[in-house]
Amino acid sequence: MSANLPELAKELAKALVDYPEEVSVLAAGDSEYVKLELEVAEDDLGRVIGRSGRTARALRTILSAAAEKNGQRCSLDILE
Repeated sequence: MSANLPELAKELAKALVDYPEEVSVLAAGDSEYVKLELEVAEDDLGRVIGRSGRTARALRTILSAAAEKNGQRCSLDILE
């Protein structure tokens, strides 16, 4: 599992939220697939998801592109 993906997800989320100290990312997976779980403050949930899920979709696209560069697949779940 690439150590860069969780850090990338965390840094991207921190740039979007009002409470960056409450951003956490859990990663699980192997050399082919990485599952990321992003947790933010309740007040920031809307900022991370975005209107009609646009921001969440953009985050997933960026992370998938980074994972693909390493020959991996990636998914991002945003926890409530």
